[in-house]
Amino acid sequence: MKIAPIHKALAATKRYKPILLHTGQHYDEKMSKIFFEELELPKPDIYLGVGSGSHAEQTAKIMIEFEKVLLKEVPDLVIVVGDVNSTLACSLVAAKLLVPVAHVEAGLRSYDRTMPEEINRLVTDSISDLLFVSEPSGLHNLIKEGVPDEKMFFVGNVMIDSLVAHMPKANESPILEQLNLKPKTYTLVTLHRPSNVDEKESLEKILRIFEAISAKSKIVFPIHPRTKKMLEQFGLMETMLRIGVQLIEPQGYIEFLKLMKEAQLVLTDSGGVQEETTVLQVPCLTMRENTERPITIEVGTNLLVGTEEKEVIEAALKVLSGKVKKGLIPEKWDGRAAERIVAQLDEIFKTWD
Repeated sequence: MKIAPIHKALAATKRYKPILLHTGQHYDEKMSKIFFEELELPKPDIYLGVGSGSHAEQTAKIMIEFEKVLLKEVPDLVIVVGDVNSTLACSLVAAKLLVPVAHVEAGLRSYDRTMPEEINRLVTDSISDLLFVSEPSGLHNLIKEGVPDEKMFFVGNVMIDSLVAHMPKANESPILEQLNLKPKTYTLVTLHRPSNVDEKESLEKILRIFEAISAKSKIVFPIHPRTKKMLEQFGLMETMLRIGVQLIEPQGYIEFLKLMKEAQLVLTDSGGVQEETTVLQVPCLTMRENTERPITIEVGTNLLVGTEEKEVIEAALKVLSGKVKKGLIPEKWDGRAAERIVAQLDEIFKTWD
């Protein structure tokens, strides 16, 4: 969702030759291949196929394979997005080979170093040459960290470029009819972070939250493979089904957009979902103690509710009773972030020549 608009904008100029590299970090077909098709991305020029593994194994595999690619291709710039292990690994390799690095979605901070993503963000930003920022907090964080002004560019949110471009298609999706759902009658759930799904006690608490919410709203849960595995491991799947949670397979991008847009409430621990619900003007409760996307709370429809059972239930029932927080769309979340990135690159490459 972040790469597609950038690749499209670069390819459209004829001035650039974008080489699309997929590390294979996200290797599940439903969660990777279908996204390429739906986002109209071409088949990757290079596929590393690193697959799963511990953080160290995955990062190391990407670094080994990516180094070979850089030595062969000798690019003028490496663009990395987000905060996954691929982001960190590729930026590290590029920096050590003295290839300039541009980080898209730079400057986001949760200030929680127990999150692997926070380490990825901090390291990537510290070694990147160009920092493309999606929201004002990113600029403030980078300034505090001593980043020079000439490296930072507030361009907006490329995730929203994808959302704006694909919303017409999402509106036509028959997913609600297929799942026998009516608009604004269900709560959409996405939970996958280790802090929420890796411990039996946390999962039992989530099930109690579901039970309380299900009295007011049907719960639809596109279940992440990690979450499904943990539910089965702890013997909690029967309880989930008894409560009446509608478990569905991970959805493609278009289907998921439609499910989000028509939800009465979204309960999540995902960063991207906080942004998308804000633009879609759908109430969102984030089950985390912190967020690296404060604009979704300050301006948008997101509420940070933590992980305490009582607080989450109280906040959910409040929304379901009609007491909904109204939100605005943040500055530069208008579907033109990739366009601004390319315009900025044009200016930067003039100075590099």
